[in-house]
Amino acid sequence: MATLHVLVVDDEPGIRSGVTRILGNYTVGYPFMDEDFDFHLIEAGTGEDAIDVLNSEPVDVVLLDNKLPGMDGIEVLEYIKQQNFDVAVMMITSYASLDLAIKATRNGAYNFMPKPFTPQELRASIENVAKHLFLKRMTRKMQEEGKQIRFQFLSVLSHELKSPINAVEGYLKMMQEKQFGDKVEDYDRMIDRSLTRLKGMRNLIMDLLDLTKIESGKKERKMRDVNLAEIAKMAMDTMEPYAIQRSVKMKLDVQGDPQLLADANEMEIVFNNLISNAVKYNKDGGKVQVCICDRGKDLEIKVSDNGIGMSEEDSDKIFQDFVRIKNSKTKEITGSGLGLSITRKMIEQYNGTIEVESKPDEGTTFTVSLPRL
Repeated sequence: MATLHVLVVDDEPGIRSGVTRILGNYTVGYPFMDEDFDFHLIEAGTGEDAIDVLNSEPVDVVLLDNKLPGMDGIEVLEYIKQQNFDVAVMMITSYASLDLAIKATRNGAYNFMPKPFTPQELRASIENVAKHLFLKRMTRKMQEEGKQIRFQFLSVLSHELKSPINAVEGYLKMMQEKQFGDKVEDYDRMIDRSLTRLKGMRNLIMDLLDLTKIESGKKERKMRDVNLAEIAKMAMDTMEPYAIQRSVKMKLDVQGDPQLLADANEMEIVFNNLISNAVKYNKDGGKVQVCICDRGKDLEIKVSDNGIGMSEEDSDKIFQDFVRIKNSKTKEITGSGLGLSITRKMIEQYNGTIEVESKPDEGTTFTVSLPRL
């Protein structure tokens, strides 16, 4: 149980002790809160004493009388505002007026409670203050976390784009200075590498657009009966030139009805990502097996390879944004680190699941289960 520290500022000892009695064993809870709150009461008889408390210990709520000896309540409220204390202030006074209400509200008072008050009135008011404080702090926390996430996202993005830009710029300077000769063919290797880098940047940008559309909920979906076997074949045809270079054999096996109510473009992205990974992370002379199995209420997709595989630790994080497995066997393989993250998000939109099994140097199998709507 969490504890809210409540500072009661009043020059009447009876009021202070009455509030302590009423709230001493009281708790507040709402369905949206992870836990209930109880209260730790702190008393102050003057505005000066209240400021000493605020400067020396944590306070969450201030119950503040306006008519105080020395500094009055509005002056204390102004000090709280100047110091930017993270507290909720409720004025408790028998001398309420429009002028006082305006001054107090301008200086951040959350509410008023007139004296005398009943235990029920105090408890109802403190419930509202606790809810207000909780929601205010949760909103601030979400904003701060959002800024941190955006910072991390931009940091990773800038790193992913900076490397290929630097590489292409370096190659162009070598060509401009004719460091390797005067003939265009002297630079064929650099041109090929530059084109590969630019292709990687374009793929990253396209992946980012897909990711943004998915997470914003603005991606238009055109649902219709699609043949997953045809989409898988298209994805395999796209990867065939690279598979031939690597001497990787691809095979498609269809068991039962491969029809599914889905967005064809989304299914194409899923198959493209899974099959391209199976080829890219394979061994020369390896195999890729794609199986679409009719399970009645579900369609199961399995994409298996006998390639370089990965550790259990890597398997646990490959569905995260911008994650790429980096080791001596993958250093020449390009990618945005977003393909599997996008794939999982798309599959989850269909209430489906994706799992991975892998062993280093033995291969990897991705298993997708998609319910028939």
